[in-house]
Formats: sequence, structure tokens, C-alpha cells
Amino acid sequence: MIPLSVIVPCFNEEKMIGDCLASVRFAGEILVVDSFSTDRTVEIARRHTERVEQHEYVNSAVQKNWAIPQAKYPWVLIVDADERVTPELAREIETILGNPRYDGYWIRRRNFFLGKEIRHGSWRSDKVLRLFRRDAGRYQDKHVHAEIELDGQTGRCQEVLTHYSYRTLDDFLRKAGRYSTWGALNAQDKGLRGCGWRVFGHSAGHFLKGYLFQGGFLDGTPGLIIAFMEAGGAFLKYAKLWEMQRNPPSPAEPKGPKGDSEQVSG
Repeated sequence: MIPLSVIVPCFNEEKMIGDCLASVRFAGEILVVDSFSTDRTVEIARRHTERVEQHEYVNSAVQKNWAIPQAKYPWVLIVDADERVTPELAREIETILGNPRYDGYWIRRRNFFLGKEIRHGSWRSDKVLRLFRRDAGRYQDKHVHAEIELDGQTGRCQEVLTHYSYRTLDDFLRKAGRYSTWGALNAQDKGLRGCGWRVFGHSAGHFLKGYLFQGGFLDGTPGLIIAFMEAGGAFLKYAKLWEMQRNPPSPAEPKGPKGDSEQVSG
């Protein structure tokens, strides 16, 4: 065991949580933060760790920022339920923590979609800042796609996280509504206006960038599906932004949807 706290936020991840937690057994502490799952997630998690906490979900950033101070050790690694720490990455982390040169480390992700590894398109350079000093990092105050804001210098791990994103198309469709709403709220917080050219321009731009300019076509049919998914996500985001500003919600209505831990890229 190494002096590291691994934090795993989750919600209804009974199919994924076991393998995720098995991949982080090298850590001195595994802290699972569950958003009151209704399946067997908590039962399975307790087979792997004694620290299973439950906390009401507002959004991914709030959930993780609540969890970080609960960690026992001064270094934290955050892993989503659909990710796996490879043995090579575990050994590299052990080496890093023996004599850390930085306050946080970026980790590349090796992404799989519908059972196929994705090597091109917008996912080809996917990286996340997940390993950091507990007292030096907090997530941005954003509804979705928040990143760590680190008080210090960052380095880069050579090894990778494996990421099993969207096991089925239904998995994507279930999440698309929530994340597009949160994305629209982020855009509104920045003062952006919803309009037709943003709806069209961002949709077309996402498709062309990922599929043509970044070589998504080299991943075959999965690459084509991802390009359309990202274009559709952009369409929903800016269409909802337009709708919000045309028909603002009443004060009694909730500001945004609740849901599972954030596990999308984009």
C-alpha cells in the first residue's frame, strides 16, 4: 500500500464499480462517494473498501470538492467508475510519490467506445488532471466539464488510464440531455447568447474538427458515430441556451438536472 487516497464518485455503476476498485487496490485508502445509488453499487463497493460515503449529488464539481477534504492522505487520485488504473500507472504513481517534483500530474486516457479503442479524432489527446496534493487542488465552479484548479506546478504521467466510455448508444443518449443542459448553463454563466449561428456553427464545427481535421474517420464506424454524437451534443447545448433565454425558468424551477457522476469527455 502507498500513502495515497483514491476517490471514486459513482451512481448506479454496479456493472463497472467492481473492476474499477480492484484496479486501485495499491492505494492506502479507497474512498467511494456514492450519490444514493438504487442498484447494487454500494453493496459491491463495500467488498473492496470500508470507506463508502453517500452524499447528495448537485453536480460533478460539487461532489468531488466535497470528497477531496475527506481524504486521509495528502495525495489524492480521482478515478471514475468507468476507468481503470493499469498496473504500469500504479507503479509510476508509487515512484512519483516517493519524491514528487510537482503538485499535480496530468494523466492521458486510453479510450474505448463500443468495445473498440479510439485512437483518433477529438479523443486522441484526451488527458485529465487527477493526481494532486489534497490541499492544493479544487474543481472549478462549473455545472459540467470542470477541471482541477491547482495551486502549484503540474507534471505529466507517462502511463495511462483506460476509459470505457459509453458502453452502448443508449448510455450516451441517457446522459446527453443532462450534460447539454449543464453545458447551456455554463455558457449562460459566461454571458453567451443563444442564436441560430451558434446552434449550427458549433454543431458543424465539432463534426468537421473531430471527423476530418483530427482524423476521426480513421476509427471507422465508431469514429463516425462519435463525431455525430459530439455534433449532436453541441446542437443540444446551444439550442437549450437559446430556449433558456427565450423562456427563462421561474424562480421555483430547479436550475439544472441531477444525475450520476460526470463521465463524458468533450
